[in-house]
Amino acid sequence: MRLNRVLLSAVLIVVALVVQVSVLARLQLPGAVPDLLLLVVLALGLVYGPTGGCIVGFCAGLLADIAPPSDHAIGRYALVLCILGYAAGLARPESGRLRSVTGPLLVVAVGAVASTLLYAAVGALVGDTAARHVGLVGLIVTALVYDVLLAPFVVPGVMALARRGEPDPVVSVGGIGSGGGSAGGTLGTLSKYARGTSYGGRKKSRVSGLVKRP
Repeated sequence: MRLNRVLLSAVLIVVALVVQVSVLARLQLPGAVPDLLLLVVLALGLVYGPTGGCIVGFCAGLLADIAPPSDHAIGRYALVLCILGYAAGLARPESGRLRSVTGPLLVVAVGAVASTLLYAAVGALVGDTAARHVGLVGLIVTALVYDVLLAPFVVPGVMALARRGEPDPVVSVGGIGSGGGSAGGTLGTLSKYARGTSYGGRKKSRVSGLVKRP
């Protein structure tokens, strides 16, 4: 990852984690806690692609695993966000720009459900059955509602910030192509003009030589 990606991702992840732990987790909402960190990872994955989304997701999840008041095994949420960041990167369009808001909202909805299921599945593998006592269905429904309602306020802004540091492939290629064609046309014109001038000079010299002869 480039330096601008690393710095921007680090700042967004830290801010999202602080807000989630200090504000959202203290709202005492029923069911799940709004996952601001998940929204940031999904938004960056939609801009950076599968590899960038995977790296960002792993780092964000690992930071959440070690940040207090974490009460689960280290690496559990890192694995979940790593998978979801990669999956969000696969939904990135080739042009790098999304044409509607339906795509990001759908990615957030699927990510909210998948994150809860994956987190519970990984917990079951390591012997953590807390999700069964809380109610898995209730967690999935509330996580879906909270994350989708929060997405319009987070995802577009994060994607806009991430795009500002990315080169525009359409503009870059178009600029180079048009510039190259323009330069080529100019050189060709100058070359033809030079040839014509040269040939014209030769013709004039021959004519003038003929005129000077007695």
